[in-house]
Amino acid sequence: MVHCFVDRDATALPSWLEAFPQAQVMSRQDAPVTVADGAGILWCRCRSQENLSSIMGALSISPTQIVVVLADEPGDAIIAEACGLGASGCCNSYAAPDVLRQVALVVENGGLWIGQSLLQRLVGSTSRALESRSEPVGETWSTLLSEREAQVAKRVAGGASNKEIADQLAITERTVKAHLSAIFEKLGVRDRLQLSLRINGVKL
Repeated sequence: MVHCFVDRDATALPSWLEAFPQAQVMSRQDAPVTVADGAGILWCRCRSQENLSSIMGALSISPTQIVVVLADEPGDAIIAEACGLGASGCCNSYAAPDVLRQVALVVENGGLWIGQSLLQRLVGSTSRALESRSEPVGETWSTLLSEREAQVAKRVAGGASNKEIADQLAITERTVKAHLSAIFEKLGVRDRLQLSLRINGVKL
């Protein structure tokens, strides 16, 4: 997977190259010519006070390329704007290398990276909206999981974070992540949002 970071200047933050040592780094002036070459992830940085729509509109992006916005001032508004412009995710420009690699793994597999805060609100609102449905929601999904995995899945569907789930079930966050990996594989979903929709009875 090719990683290409595009910024105002062709200067990479240390965390970018630590996460992806072979990554390409280029300025926006050079990007329209070369960024469309081949498949991969295009990491597009939006600095403070910059207009994300203008930045992305000026880029020539290949249909095979996945776009992730790196925001100097991340928040729900710019995450929503990024997704509206076709990005597969948005995270902090200064995110740790491990986080960047995790973002890459999610979007490479077709998932969305929209941040814990927005995800929890979206998942929680989905759960609440479906609670009032008159027809019962089938729980055939639970037969595919172990008892503990089902407990984790239900809490994710309710909008709980990994830390909250770990506290509620008296397990570590690492164990929660391991359960989630198994749950995603067993249920054939890519991320927490798809998991929530599946558990709450929405056909994917």
